[in-house]
Amino acid sequence: MAGVLSGFAVIAVVIGVGYVLGRRGTLGAQGGEVLTRLAFTLAGPALLFTTLARADLSVLFSSRLLVTALSTAVVAGVFVAVGTVRRWGVGRTTIGALCSGYVNSGNLGIPIAAYVLGDASLVAPVLLFQVVLVAPVALTVLDLSGDGGKGAVGRRLLVPLRNPIAVGSLSGVLVSAAGWQLPGPLLNPLTALAGMSVPAALLAFGMSLHGNPAPGRGRDSRLVLLSVALKSLGQPLVAWALARCVFGLHGHALLDTVVTAALPGAQNLFTYASRYRVAESLARESVLLSTVVSVPVLVGVAAVLG
Repeated sequence: MAGVLSGFAVIAVVIGVGYVLGRRGTLGAQGGEVLTRLAFTLAGPALLFTTLARADLSVLFSSRLLVTALSTAVVAGVFVAVGTVRRWGVGRTTIGALCSGYVNSGNLGIPIAAYVLGDASLVAPVLLFQVVLVAPVALTVLDLSGDGGKGAVGRRLLVPLRNPIAVGSLSGVLVSAAGWQLPGPLLNPLTALAGMSVPAALLAFGMSLHGNPAPGRGRDSRLVLLSVALKSLGQPLVAWALARCVFGLHGHALLDTVVTAALPGAQNLFTYASRYRVAESLARESVLLSTVVSVPVLVGVAAVLG
């Protein structure tokens, strides 16, 4: 328990430093964006590649991934059902469903897996599931609905193949599956780059908190509150019920699964909403509010199951 709380303390302190940097403008107007690009295009993929290249692949192909997939489907399905009844429209309902079940496996998932759960590879199944399956399906729905304007469906389906974090993860899985041992001259530079991933991501996230408006007060307040409730409370509860009662997980495996489900909404959901010019305020406010709510939820999960 002490180790888990210590891990959260480390994350909170670095995020706090990032907030101060953002408030003071120390790194300039583009500092947070540069750190984010560094984390997601270079350091993050290097971390996942070096971790997965030496990982036990049974962690990837296990009941944990099935729990994640089912819990995501349940909470997203609830939002879709409500959105259909309330006639919120395909675009807004799709973005809301993503906010309800698409976890922040990159910015927060990697550092929490590394510092709190002790193994960054534990977040890889969720990350792969989302960027390889969930995102293409959702973007295809937005394309076909017409809310996203022009855009070839085939091109949208190739989005995961242009995602550097997905490429890094898949490359690491292939190296591990093939049983290859990377030579030091290749592995050592990648390990050095990987060391920048967690602090860069946390600093960028902290900087992004400065200047954001208070969430849940706009015209999409009902959608925001519903998506946050499903994301922050519904998904971890569903994941716990499935993991404990259906798949019989317990101990550290149960903790890993529920902590992953309790992660907040992913920041790249706002990118999707902006690209399609639909429900942008919903995505921005839901991600921010679920991030704030996730702190006590994650601490509570760690206290109960840790």
